Amino acid sequence: MDEIAIVEQALRRAAPHMLMSVVEEALRKYYGAVDVELRLADYGLRSLQLVGSKPLAEWSLPIHSSPQGRAFGAQEPYVTRTADSVQAHLPVTIRGDRMGVLTVTVAKDHDILPQLEELQHICEALGHEILVAERDTDLYVLARRAARLTLAAEMQWQLLPGRSCARPEFSLGAHLEPAYAIFGDNYDWSASADHLTLTVTNGMGEGIEAALLTNLAINALRNARRAGLDLADQAALADQAVYAQYRGRSYVSVLLLRFDLTSGEVEAVDAGSPRLWRMRDRAVERVSFESQLPLGMFEDTVYVTERFTVLPGDRLLFGSDGVYDAASPDGESYGERALARALTSTRLLPPTQVPGAVLRELTAYHGDSPLEDDALVVCLDWRGRQDGARGEDRASAPPEPADA
Repeated sequence: MDEIAIVEQALRRAAPHMLMSVVEEALRKYYGAVDVELRLADYGLRSLQLVGSKPLAEWSLPIHSSPQGRAFGAQEPYVTRTADSVQAHLPVTIRGDRMGVLTVTVAKDHDILPQLEELQHICEALGHEILVAERDTDLYVLARRAARLTLAAEMQWQLLPGRSCARPEFSLGAHLEPAYAIFGDNYDWSASADHLTLTVTNGMGEGIEAALLTNLAINALRNARRAGLDLADQAALADQAVYAQYRGRSYVSVLLLRFDLTSGEVEAVDAGSPRLWRMRDRAVERVSFESQLPLGMFEDTVYVTERFTVLPGDRLLFGSDGVYDAASPDGESYGERALARALTSTRLLPPTQVPGAVLRELTAYHGDSPLEDDALVVCLDWRGRQDGARGEDRASAPPEPADA
């Protein structure tokens, strides 16, 4: 444990672009490493990109068919052996947000198994420092892209809170497609001691116009939330901001929810097209609300909240219209029956993997032609607060299950 403290201190003192040099030096000195690699997941969650190298295909490893990808997916260390070395692949994950994998190579006669727990602590420290370092360097952001992003996609990705989040009361996972050319879909979340606020957004238009519209709406909702306004007033303030800018020419559909972490009671404002499905005891049903006007369509729209309750074990799936309106070659929309089947077939996967799995099924369902709109999926597993403790008194979320 002394070695872990030394590494943590060295990471805090290191220049933002030197974090891997610090980790590599420490792992060579204290753990007998002969090679160390950090790979971060790309925006499409298809490959693991080597940090520090130009993000070309030869430097990438597929998430779904590599030892590193297995550690990333299962969220637990995975050890492989060759004739002359042993490799430990360790997930780098912060507060449920899966960032990538650290691979530590040692000599074949080195017993690395007793050191895995300490190495995992170092991965956690490294992940925290990467989040801080991203304010001051593009190194880690560059490693996440396997292809060039459109400007609109760059704006949208910078707006997102992350791709996953975990607390004792819930686990969240989300994904957007096409990852490198996003239009107007977006999501946002914020958790306090007693509440989780979640928004799923579908903006009009394409390209820069859609990105600007969504940025305005998301930041207006954040501004209202941080001012302490209730859910209906958050929607009203964002509605006024969008209308003031566009005068009804463009508007934003949003599903806005606020979860009570103790009781499971949920307030909801349905202002447009994003939809919600619930799986409870393997039964899938759509959760419907009274439709209200999208944000910015008319001046001074008044919004009202509705309420429902989630129970421990519930899984919620949120989808944009690019998901449920996508049609099969026969013309049947994905949301009619196929989405419910996909939710049932992925029930054993952790919520971080469900959005990607659903979107892969959506692509197969849609056929050879590319999707005509953004496809956004957010998955929420609800555990609730079983002992009445406040969120800040609970150390960490339980580990998610491995791949099914």
